[in-house]
Amino acid sequence: MSLSKPLTLSRLNDSILGSFGLLQPSETIEHLVRYLGTWSGSDKLFMIIQYSIKLLVPLLNLRARLQYRAGLRKSPESSAAAAYAKLGSILSDSRTLWRIWGLLPIIQWLVSLERNPQPTRTLLTIERLQGWSMLAYYPLEHLSYLLSHGLIPSTIYTITSLFSSSAKPIRLNANVLGMWSCRFWALYVLLQFAHLREDRKLLRLRERNLRKAKGVGLTPAEKQELKQRRDAFWSEVITNLGYLPLTIHWSLERGIIKNDVWVGVFGLIAGIASFRSGWKATALPSPPSAPQTADGAETVDAGVGANGAVGYE
Repeated sequence: MSLSKPLTLSRLNDSILGSFGLLQPSETIEHLVRYLGTWSGSDKLFMIIQYSIKLLVPLLNLRARLQYRAGLRKSPESSAAAAYAKLGSILSDSRTLWRIWGLLPIIQWLVSLERNPQPTRTLLTIERLQGWSMLAYYPLEHLSYLLSHGLIPSTIYTITSLFSSSAKPIRLNANVLGMWSCRFWALYVLLQFAHLREDRKLLRLRERNLRKAKGVGLTPAEKQELKQRRDAFWSEVITNLGYLPLTIHWSLERGIIKNDVWVGVFGLIAGIASFRSGWKATALPSPPSAPQTADGAETVDAGVGANGAVGYE
């Protein structure tokens, strides 16, 4: 007599269609969905892919040329490199298109800035200047993008040109508008270094005040807080060190970077550092800890969430 259960439609349904029931819920997948569901998260992921491709394409082309010289292939051109280059171009174009609403968060930020007290007057001034630089950056980038795709006319007729033949229309150049948008972006990045200098002062002041108030060693929660702030600070330093040469390069007609590989290197550095900051900022708060005291008794101490440190981006 067979003890196995008969194969029914319900069992077949459960074993095939319900096979995902064998998997356990994953905090990593939940975190990915939470972070990549944001505009910034998806943009940073595509940024990493885009600049990784900029480094991969020259390597594939080099391999193809070496194989061709060794007689291992018929052509010195890499079809894989061409395909990856197309993907990189699509990602670059898509990221620019997705920034079409980028002006709205800037306006929201500037409104919030005037309604919430800042730690110092210097920081307030820096952030005001950064906000205004972005108010110039986004419209110029949008105009450049729309012009380069032929979506708007390159010639704008003024009201006076309708009534006077001597009045000249305004001619728009996508490359010039793009350069000026990057100049305002470069200004933002330079101001961010001034911002980070002030952040560093405040971080040191916070650490001194904590040690002075305690008179003894810091608590685990305070150590965790300072660690998160230092981590956010250095992440911002690395991010902006990656952005700085790129913004200057794109701000000039002839640029400063002669080898496009370096564009990939700096872009990848900025992308990874930005993604890391965003990943930490979207982490769920850690559960409360219960450290042991000297006599073995437990004392409950509220844990500091991983998203406690705020990064500027």
